[in-house]
Parts: sequence; structure tokens; C-alpha cells
Amino acid sequence: MATIKSLNKWANAHTYFPIDLLRIALGVFLFWKGVYFMQNQDILAELIKSVEQITGGMLFLHLVIPAHFVGGIMIAFGLLTRWVMIVQIPILIGALIINFTGDMNSTNLLLASIALVVCIFFLFYGSGKRSADYFFKMQK
Repeated sequence: MATIKSLNKWANAHTYFPIDLLRIALGVFLFWKGVYFMQNQDILAELIKSVEQITGGMLFLHLVIPAHFVGGIMIAFGLLTRWVMIVQIPILIGALIINFTGDMNSTNLLLASIALVVCIFFLFYGSGKRSADYFFKMQK
């Protein structure tokens, strides 16, 4: 717990508006991907075929859409950011694995890689001053 508090203190002392915009953009991107997969479930099912033999493949299919919906909204508002990142990182690692085991799509690989790196950054950085987490913390 002390580590998280020290990370929060450092992040709040070094918060910048572009970093908050990056967090919001990541949330919007993940939400948009959830909408995209919901509208094109056949594309998501086609992507999952390459890892279908792995246990939990169908569970992964049903986890991606709601995790991107809820996670995207929570990241955009900065609510429980680190917890949401912990949920998003395995999904993004799965997206990278799917690119290497199935048909290689360089655009999807690049988007998943960038999203993964940004998620790892915000896992350590937190949500910053312009977030719901900071607002609720200051209400105490």
C-alpha cells in the first residue's frame, strides 16, 4: 500500500494535461474497440479461431467486449484506473498472441502494442489529477 501511495504522490506532483489526454484517448479507443467488436462479432470470432484450442477461448471471446466497454469508460473518466489496467493488459497480450498465431495484421499488431505500452504506463502512473479518482480522494 505504501508503494501505491508513493506512486500516487509522484504522479500528482508530475501530472501534465497531455498525459491526461492520453489516458482519455486510450479509454475512448478501448470503448470504440468494444463497440467495433460488438457490431462485428464475426470478425472477433474469426480472430479467436487461431487460439480456439486453448482452454478458455470462448470465455475470452465473451470477456473482451464488456471489458473494453466498461474499461474504456472507466479509463476515460479516470476511475479505478490501475485496476482497469490490470484487466486490460491480459486482453492486449492476447491480442498480440492472436496476431502471431493467426494471420498477421500489422495494423492490429501496432494498435495492440501501443495500447499495451500505454496501459503499462498508466498501471504505474495512475490516473493523474484530472480524474475521478483524484476528485473522490479530495472529497474526504
